[in-house]
Amino acid sequence: MRATDWKTWYDHLHKPTWTPSGRTIGIIWSILYPIIIGVFIAIFVRTGAGQLPWYILAIALVNAVANAFFTYIQFRLKNLMLASVDIVIVWVTIVASGILLWPHSKILALLLLPYLVWVSIASTLQLSITKMNV
Repeated sequence: MRATDWKTWYDHLHKPTWTPSGRTIGIIWSILYPIIIGVFIAIFVRTGAGQLPWYILAIALVNAVANAFFTYIQFRLKNLMLASVDIVIVWVTIVASGILLWPHSKILALLLLPYLVWVSIASTLQLSITKMNV
């Protein structure tokens, strides 16, 4: 798919007036991804060392997969409903990870907060776009 194909499609969708620009979204993710990757590496290492239960790593992996597939689902498949389900999975797994990490590492749990705030906004946006266009 050419870059203009998805952009044309997305630009023609009905969106809330508060929709951030693509540039703003890119800046936010460029700040968040290093934090997310750092937290997930720490979870992986601590799980391997027996310091965290395996299910925290499993939830983090579900989050990573759902996060990675969102762009494909939204812009390649152009499937708003499936993208909405996907982003809800991302949100739920962030919340679950934070709650489950809290007793083991408050720092790791707190580092997930910016990710949770942004995905909360992005989820609201995605659900709004879906409602407006389906």
